[in-house]
Amino acid sequence: MLTNEKPRVGLVGSQGAYGRWLRSFFEDRMGLQVAGRDLLGDTTLTEHALIESVDVLIFCAPIRQTPSVIRHYVEQAAGAERGQLWLDITSIKAAPVAAMLGSQAEVVGLHPMSAAPKSATLRGRAMVVCEARLDKWRPWLEQFLAVIEADCVRTEAEQHDRVMALVQGMVHATHMAQAAVLRELAPAVGDFDGIRPFSSVGYELDMAVMRRILASNPAIYQDIQFENPYVAPMLERLAIHIDALRDLVHQDDDVARERMRETLLTQSRAYVGEPVVAEGSYAFERLGYLLADLREPLYISVFLPLDRPGSLRALLSVFEQRGINLDSIHSSRSAEGELLFRIGLSRDCDTAALQAAMDAIAHDGIGRVVEAAGMATPP
Repeated sequence: MLTNEKPRVGLVGSQGAYGRWLRSFFEDRMGLQVAGRDLLGDTTLTEHALIESVDVLIFCAPIRQTPSVIRHYVEQAAGAERGQLWLDITSIKAAPVAAMLGSQAEVVGLHPMSAAPKSATLRGRAMVVCEARLDKWRPWLEQFLAVIEADCVRTEAEQHDRVMALVQGMVHATHMAQAAVLRELAPAVGDFDGIRPFSSVGYELDMAVMRRILASNPAIYQDIQFENPYVAPMLERLAIHIDALRDLVHQDDDVARERMRETLLTQSRAYVGEPVVAEGSYAFERLGYLLADLREPLYISVFLPLDRPGSLRALLSVFEQRGINLDSIHSSRSAEGELLFRIGLSRDCDTAALQAAMDAIAHDGIGRVVEAAGMATPP
């Protein structure tokens, strides 16, 4: 039963990326005590000792192992979990939630729709919430969801898995297949360096997704395909349409061309609807302009250490005072999580004036130039 104003939190899988992020979040943002145990790392606490020492238990184990890990904790708890809240952070929901329901704890399944962020919260990211058994812990859960700042969508565990077969399973499958095709065919045309000058916006966006997948933990993408029972039927439908397109291209006549247009474009456009099609087309154009900005050769990236009103204005005034025209400005985060402003500059920018601006940014304590491309090395 919830008796503490500030409950103690336990993390199973505390050394994983999300386990580490959640520990920091609970300690820094919510001021909670956190205990952890990892499948391959920290085992200072036994499973039973961890259960007895916390009020909220969160499972952050690998997807494939999560249901069996939860069932093991149910056996170890043997009723000691009564009155607790059990959560899991997993890309599959039906099996982990069913396993947690074998306990006597209140149960909610969570799925943040992104990798562990470098920011302090999940602001701007979606998180699926599957309430399975929730009563006395509801006020605390709502507080947690408010502080984490995610865009929460609530659904049943089975519906989540059905949707993920499309949102994750289909997207990952197509990009993994693209990577395999490129591996086999790209060497004949100069590999990635040879292809890059010919890039379209669509190709660049697809390559960004593909490279993100290849850069990440392969076990995650493997388990998303194999552990979700709704992925196999989706792959069958995907294969049917790819095979049909291949056959029509081999047929190579007016009937085949019309058939392709009708089945893969016209019918799908009618299903999606004109307003959504137009919105998506505009979003694609915006991303195209962003990619064009990011490919400009002359730019600097600046970290502003003082997160307060007026900091950006002070930075921009440095360029204004020296008559430097800015082509673009975009915010992003470094690999270490620092908020950076990437400032694109006209190709005819006076490099001496730009160097003076960079010196002023450092000298006046406005910020730190972390990267400068197309000119001298940053101060």
